[in-house]
Amino acid sequence: MRTRLTAPVVLPCDPSCSVLRDGVVDVDDEGRVAFVGSRGSAPASDAPVRALPGVLLPGLVNTHAHTPMLAMRGAGGDLPLLRWLHEVMWPMEARLTGDDVRAAMTAGGVELLRAGATTSVEMYFHTAAVLDAVRAVGSRVVLTPGVIAAPGWDRLGTWEQMRDDVSARIDAHGLVDGRVELGYGPHSAYTLPPEALASIGEHAQARGALLHIHVAEAAEEDAAQRASHGSVPALLDALGVLDGRVLAAHAVQLSDDDVALLAARDVAVAHCPGSNAKLAAGVARVTALRRAGVRVGLGTDGPASGDDLDVWAQARLAGLLARVSSGDAAALTASELLLMATRDGAAAIGRHDLGAVEVGRWADLVHVDLDDPVFTDPADDAQLLSNLVWAGGSGLVRDVWVEGEQVVADCEPTRVVRGETTTAIRAAAARLRP
Repeated sequence: MRTRLTAPVVLPCDPSCSVLRDGVVDVDDEGRVAFVGSRGSAPASDAPVRALPGVLLPGLVNTHAHTPMLAMRGAGGDLPLLRWLHEVMWPMEARLTGDDVRAAMTAGGVELLRAGATTSVEMYFHTAAVLDAVRAVGSRVVLTPGVIAAPGWDRLGTWEQMRDDVSARIDAHGLVDGRVELGYGPHSAYTLPPEALASIGEHAQARGALLHIHVAEAAEEDAAQRASHGSVPALLDALGVLDGRVLAAHAVQLSDDDVALLAARDVAVAHCPGSNAKLAAGVARVTALRRAGVRVGLGTDGPASGDDLDVWAQARLAGLLARVSSGDAAALTASELLLMATRDGAAAIGRHDLGAVEVGRWADLVHVDLDDPVFTDPADDAQLLSNLVWAGGSGLVRDVWVEGEQVVADCEPTRVVRGETTTAIRAAAARLRP
């Protein structure tokens, strides 16, 4: 056994979102959970014991991010989606170098970990630079390199070349290599021709890889696709794209038929309420999706539109929007939101080795401060969960482990120097701005 962690409260994030008092979590030499339970039921062990004073829970899963956009945080912040892309984002991204992406992903990886997100699903370019950064900070990533055929993006090659680069990497290194999983990131139905979407889908399905795509984010973005097929999900289904592992980012503009189609094809959704609200894209029908049996996780989107990489903040906003849009004050409870940020997020990306403190899953763990005054009655299970989700969040995170390795200690990253990552990202941001 590598180590034994003890805590007054452990939140395993099992389906019932139970609260385990006086808990023990054993981590084996591989970095997986070997035992979770009460101290009284724990097996004998001579492993070193780390007594934690707060709450121990699984690492959060950010199901949709473009973290290297950190270098462009907040740019064009008052524009709608298509103007924001064409007038601000894409021109700035045209000036990005691999070194810029490495600096931004490193700083962003630190930000994710310090907020308790141990896994992020990334869609971006400059694949080698992203991987270098992830390995440097010690986080976990499902990297779906972007594939796009929009004006100006041919500087990175054709969509066929982008697709083939992903396929070659998977064929050479496997789908999962340590803390990295590779998938495909076709940008959207409005930036790729139908033959590209169909072909990328075939490549992903042949390898069992995740296909991660923007779907029906804003009403005006895919008018042509809606005119031709009725909806973006219907188009993707007609092309055979929905036959594999698919993660639909945003999925805001959905009809009842679209919701039923996603459920029938077992397509998961990455819900990004903050970015959708800021870009005035709309409010996703999360309650309807969940009732239909669609797997829904939470995403921050890129920090250029979402501004931060805080999954806790997305959980709170998701709950608030679900309640105000439905008129139901019980829509998305604290426990449901916590599970969306952890267990449900892992399920949305098909990773049942993440998102919960369960035997056999990776020991991706987060320790939060229980002494904070946001906890009004930490002895009451329901009150503890409510205070953690609605009033607590990322500001309570103190320590983080990935595969049993401590990557954040007392709020600071252990593998890199945070001040150096900040200096590097500020230099990149200054060069990118006009």
